[in-house]
Amino acid sequence: MYAKKNLTHLKDLDAQAPAGMKAFWDFDRAAFEDGALSAKMKQIIAVAVALTTQCPYCIDLHGAAARKAGASDAELAEAALVAAAIRAGGAITHATHLWSERT
Repeated sequence: MYAKKNLTHLKDLDAQAPAGMKAFWDFDRAAFEDGALSAKMKQIIAVAVALTTQCPYCIDLHGAAARKAGASDAELAEAALVAAAIRAGGAITHATHLWSERT
């Protein structure tokens, strides 16, 4: 299902829902600007979120943007481990529901 060429169809969304897509693109741009967090840190966060949601488009796009913003291999590796810990932690904490019927 994943094919990077599918991203060329974003223009179709832009054409079919111009107001909503303009609002999305404006929001997306603003979200990644330097602020309390640097643009680099925001891209590293985006990589970790993308790894957690397992979106190949986001992993590819934000991985490249993070590198362009100056993220190192070590920073991206640590972000990947944080994503893995959060994902595993979710499984562990949700496992507590297995006993919720007994209490």
